[in-house]
This record gives sequence, structure tokens and C-alpha cells, in this order.
Amino acid sequence: MASTLHDALARVDDPILDEDIVSLGLVGDIEIDGDTAHVPLALGAPHSPVETQITEDVRAVVREEGYEPSLSVEIHDTTPAGQMDGAPNVIAVSSGKGGVGKSTVAVNLATAMAERGASVGLFDADVYGPNIPRMLGVQDKPGRAEDDETIIPIESHGLKLMSVGFLVGEGDPVIWRGAMVNKVLTELLHDTKWGNLDYFIVDLPPGTGDVQLTMLQQMGILGALAVTTPQDISLDNARKGVRMFDKHDASVLGVVENMSGFVCDECGKQHDVFATGGGQRLADEFDHPLLAQVPLDPAIQEGCEIGEPIVSSGDSEPARAFRELADRTMDQVGQLRRRSHADSAVEIDLNP
Repeated sequence: MASTLHDALARVDDPILDEDIVSLGLVGDIEIDGDTAHVPLALGAPHSPVETQITEDVRAVVREEGYEPSLSVEIHDTTPAGQMDGAPNVIAVSSGKGGVGKSTVAVNLATAMAERGASVGLFDADVYGPNIPRMLGVQDKPGRAEDDETIIPIESHGLKLMSVGFLVGEGDPVIWRGAMVNKVLTELLHDTKWGNLDYFIVDLPPGTGDVQLTMLQQMGILGALAVTTPQDISLDNARKGVRMFDKHDASVLGVVENMSGFVCDECGKQHDVFATGGGQRLADEFDHPLLAQVPLDPAIQEGCEIGEPIVSSGDSEPARAFRELADRTMDQVGQLRRRSHADSAVEIDLNP
């Protein structure tokens, strides 16, 4: 019975890996309990559109075979050493230079993921420009657990938030040497009670220096997003960030082109303020996908000022772009984990 159902699930295809889920080794040992079939699936990106579709297709096949489906997920560990406890999918949002809207992308990405139902943590590690508390309208400071050693993160817009900005006074400069920066970030990261998360978004400071290396070593980053604007001066710096992640075995999930064009309210035409096509050129150069093109829109800045991410405010073009970014980022995470599991399954079969 279980073997028959297992064979039947070959009717379910993985739309990204372009093969059926049985051949990919994504279906574990099925157990039949009366009219219920317990089906373990090797997935890794909760609430991603592709994996949501896969689970719906699995449920449909199980019902067609006469059983009530009971699905469970087994996440295959693909992250480097140092992975955070309780956070299987650590995603860094990076940029080669400041001023490209990296923190805005991080906030709206995390918020969009949470609005899809995911449990999301957001770590503002941008030491010298920790603006995320303002962008989320947070004015409170994090509290302490009963043991007085664990920090309780702030919760806002469905996110668990911790920021370097909570440690310094508003308007005070952060004048820390590299060793102090690394110490503070490491303690803040590990002393915070994050709980179990589906995704952990890290807003890195711009550049490719000491802080970025510390985060790579401490967190076991699964993948990174490279944020750039379309012009060449931004692309020159973005390339350095992409190469940094490639050298440290952290997958680049894709490129985000921010401020990609301005749509005039009066004429309805798009004007390319900062040149055009830069994000696509960067993506093509390194064979990474272009995950989103976010338009230049004053409403994005206004939302940041009042603590309301634009992704939460209706169906504007920027909101749709950030939702698409969240969907495609989660799908990239799922693709990475399912492919790794499939490759591991093949190795096991070839080396009994």
C-alpha cells in the first residue's frame, strides 16, 4: 500500500528542478494508518509559492489514491558550519556601497515573507546606519528574559527585530573599532531569544569588510541578495559583494535592482533616472537571477519615515515588486535545499 502510494507520487513534478519528486528523492518513508497516509517530504522553504504548490499536488494525489494526507517536512541541512539554532534559512541582504536602499529592501522583504505566514527574524547589523527600527515604527527598547541574560526581541509588523540601533542613543555616532563591532554583533546575535524561525534576514552594512566576514563566519548564511541601483558606479561595488559571498561558500540567491525607474504620475511614462538594465547585466555576468526591479517611488521613502513598509500598504507597483521579491527569494531557498537533498540522495544510492 505504502509502496503503491509512493509510486503514485511520481505524478507530482517539481516545477523548478523539472523532475518528479520521487525521482528527486523528496518523498520519505510513507506510513499508512487506517485511512490516513503520513507522507514526509524533503522541503526547505516554508510558504514559498513553489513548495506550497508541491504540497497541494501531493495532497491531491494522496486523496486520489483513497487516503487522507498527513504531511510532514524534513529540512535538509545545506548551510555551512555555524548555522543559527532555530533559523534554518539565514539570508543576508548586502550591497557594495551605501545609498542603494539595502535596508529598505531588507525591511520590505522580511515583512512580505511574514505576511505570507512565515515566521521571520530581522537582524539589523548595519552598525553605522541602523535605520530599521525607524522604518518599522519601533520606539521601544528590547527587554530581558527572567534569567537577565537573554534579550527578548521587539516584535513589529509580524517580525522579530533586533538592531544595533537599540544600543546607542538616537543621533549618537557609533565610534567603535573593528574588534568592538565584531564583539557587539556576535553577542547581540547569540544572546537574543529568537525562537524557531522559518527565515532570518540579516541587513549587513555596505561593503566587504570585517563586519561582513564576521557575520559569514558566525551565522552559516544560506544565501545572499545583492542590492544595487542600475548605474555602473553601483554595479562596480556590487560585483565585489557577489565575489565575497562566492568565495565563502554562501550562495548568492539573486540580484535586486532598486530605484530601477520612476513612473510619472502625470504622463504615466517610466523615466530611467539612474540608467537602465544594470541589475540584469550584473545578474547575467555571474549567472544569478534578477529577482526584482523595484521602481523609484516617493511612497517607499514616505513609508520608511512613518514606520509603515510599503509592501503592507495596498497594491502599488513597489508593493507588488517587493512581494514578488519575497516569493522568488523563498523559491530560490527551496530550490537550493531540494537540489542539495536530491544530490545527497543520488550519492547515497551510488555509494551503498
